[in-house]
Amino acid sequence: MLSRRPMKSILNIAVVICITLQLITGCDNTPAPGSSRVKSIQSPHYRSLLQIYNEYNYHWSNLELGTPPLRLQRFPNDIHLIRTTSEKKNFFFQSLLPLALLGNQEIHRDRDQLLQIFDQVDNGNGLSLHQHEALIDIQRYYKHDGDIINDPASREKLLRRVDTIPPSLILAQAANESAWGMSRFAQHANNIFGEWTFTPGTGLVPKGRPEGETYEVKRFNSLYDSVRSYLRNLNTHNAYRSLRLTRERIKKNGLEPTGYTLAGGLKFYSTRRQAYVDEIRAMIVSNRLDQLNGVTLLPQAVISGGEPERIKSGLLSTRERLYRQSELPDGRNQG
Repeated sequence: MLSRRPMKSILNIAVVICITLQLITGCDNTPAPGSSRVKSIQSPHYRSLLQIYNEYNYHWSNLELGTPPLRLQRFPNDIHLIRTTSEKKNFFFQSLLPLALLGNQEIHRDRDQLLQIFDQVDNGNGLSLHQHEALIDIQRYYKHDGDIINDPASREKLLRRVDTIPPSLILAQAANESAWGMSRFAQHANNIFGEWTFTPGTGLVPKGRPEGETYEVKRFNSLYDSVRSYLRNLNTHNAYRSLRLTRERIKKNGLEPTGYTLAGGLKFYSTRRQAYVDEIRAMIVSNRLDQLNGVTLLPQAVISGGEPERIKSGLLSTRERLYRQSELPDGRNQG
């Protein structure tokens, strides 16, 4: 019979090995149902990231096979060294697409949970403690107060907020707001959508900020945090209510809204109003981003091997235009 002490030592060693492997691979824990097993990646050099994309057989030419859940932590420092505009575009879109899909996956999971709870209540069944807590968390996250159990209007309002944003719109706005990942805010604050904070000392101060203003550009721990904050902003702020109403109306007709259509609800994202909407729509059209609406996430990232591949002009690079902005326009209404 083995003594307890050797057995305890074996267990401790096993735990250390498991933790070490997890740190090396960068994978999250076992995902919840309907989720993908995420692999976090980062490198100061874009060529290293291209190598990783190639290892996971992730290229624009085969997006119909699914997108591996690779979560880039931050943009590489040398993204500006990518040779051509089309290569920069492809690298940017390729890096952010998994984050957009992961963010929508979270929202979709919340919505499914809500619908399941509503169905259970409507059938006269009570909720478990876990379901009650989940309901409270969802309402808090989507900034909704109201009796969603007994009030149909309140329930409808919450469901209007808990819904996905087309990847085409996410990528177009990210490219516009972050100068294709090269802006100071994208590089030093992981902020790719120009979101503000009004807590002094917590963000980056924009150059040319008017005297007397206190807003700063918000810092994020990772690019994915910026994506999640952006999605929450569009889904909760009153400035984008028209976007949510348009999305709801289209889906009630059995259709999926495009990024081009929903961009019409972004008039208050910038002081430029309709000119900003037109610019985002032009980026969606010129880069054919609405073709991404059917792209899905793979359950996990699987290495396929092979030689590194250069960034090539592909699905999304049709116009040689690069917005070289290093600062965002002052006065943006970010909520």
